[in-house]
Amino acid sequence: MRKPLSSAVSSSTSSPASSSSTVGRRSFLAAAAGTGAALALGATAPSARAAANTPAGRHVKMTVTARPAAEAERLRLGQALRGSEFQPTSLYIPAGTPLSFTVQPNDNVVPTLWIGTWDYYGEVTEPRSYPLTAGANTVTDPHGGPVYLTLTGNGERAGVVFRSGAVPMPVFTLGCTSEAEYQHQLDTLTASPYVELHAPNTIMTLTRDGALLYRGEDHAALLELVETIIDSHARISGLDGSKPVHRRKAGPYHFTEVSKVPSGVGAYATHGYNGFPRAYLDRATTVEGLRTRGWGLYHELGHLHQQMAYKPTGLTEVTVNIYSLAAQRTLKQSSNLLTVDPKTGLTYFQSARLKFGTAGLTYEKSFGAYEKLVPLRQLELAFGDDFWPRLHKLVREENPQSDYTETAKRYRALARYASRVAGYDLTDFFVGTWAFPIDAAGRTELAALNLPKPPVDPSTLTD
Repeated sequence: MRKPLSSAVSSSTSSPASSSSTVGRRSFLAAAAGTGAALALGATAPSARAAANTPAGRHVKMTVTARPAAEAERLRLGQALRGSEFQPTSLYIPAGTPLSFTVQPNDNVVPTLWIGTWDYYGEVTEPRSYPLTAGANTVTDPHGGPVYLTLTGNGERAGVVFRSGAVPMPVFTLGCTSEAEYQHQLDTLTASPYVELHAPNTIMTLTRDGALLYRGEDHAALLELVETIIDSHARISGLDGSKPVHRRKAGPYHFTEVSKVPSGVGAYATHGYNGFPRAYLDRATTVEGLRTRGWGLYHELGHLHQQMAYKPTGLTEVTVNIYSLAAQRTLKQSSNLLTVDPKTGLTYFQSARLKFGTAGLTYEKSFGAYEKLVPLRQLELAFGDDFWPRLHKLVREENPQSDYTETAKRYRALARYASRVAGYDLTDFFVGTWAFPIDAAGRTELAALNLPKPPVDPSTLTD
């Protein structure tokens, strides 16, 4: 699946001032515990069904634990896009309804409240943020939507007691919610037009109508599959926790059903989330669809793992598929690079090889999208399954800086880091065979490494 724009697509956060009004009279009940926050009536967290049946007037208390900010995590990981920093509450607030709650700054920190969904091409494009104060708060949002909290820090805690205004969303939480409980929520918690699926590394926000399309799925199996895909991306990224810099990003990834995408676009990625239109939900929210036809999700999630140092604009839609291929291997699928073109009878390995040495060959213009991915896979075939994990780790540790306009510098970085990780001079591979745009400065940098030629030409290898 193609993104509508490059991974520099930005949906930067706006922060309108919170609205104040009298406390609303609608009492509300809690749904299942949200990922990353402890939800309780009193001291214990209720099941979704118990929360739905709690008598009116009971308050909902959440304890929110601080995490590093999304931008700080992006910089630590050397990535192009920020991930999500939302902590879900499992609550929905209708438009124009006062949301009344109390903030308890247990460790002298106060969270931020967010209301709404991400929808880059929609009428309302992003959630609204509301700075809070210790004690009583009332917020009235003009659009309404799911309620989230963020708290920046390192393990500090704050309490939030929601008192009135919101309604519970149907929520399936992996390891906490049974399928029967979730189905009961779908039948009874009908005041919320949104539904969420939660797992340790996953928030999936769906419209109620979208969720009902595939309500018959095994939602535990679906979330386990999403977690497996996220894990495949973490492993190819070398996020093994061996050093603090190699920790996974703080908090879950956010997958969101969006109202619209441009013609010809299946899904997209930008700061904070992956967006999927209704037409893609047969692949994103069904077990078989995601397991066998989920390349679009693998790809868009990949954009949230791409590192900046070796991603010139021309490689935005190429290096992203390092992660897509890793997901395919994890799920024991045949590689997309082995797809046979019915017109030529050739795989992408084969069609690319026929172009080697032809007059005027250039990497950016002579090869198709999947053919451009071939040399990146060949580096793994030549130098081991740990090639890309080792390269990611080296880049994180050295954290080289470059502006997004510095195309030549980023191509140079790709060839230089690849050679260092391989332990061989890859000038012939990058410049001679694949005709990457490595300039004279880049060739000089490669020569200065004083590495031997590789014993096997990587460009001859294939899956």
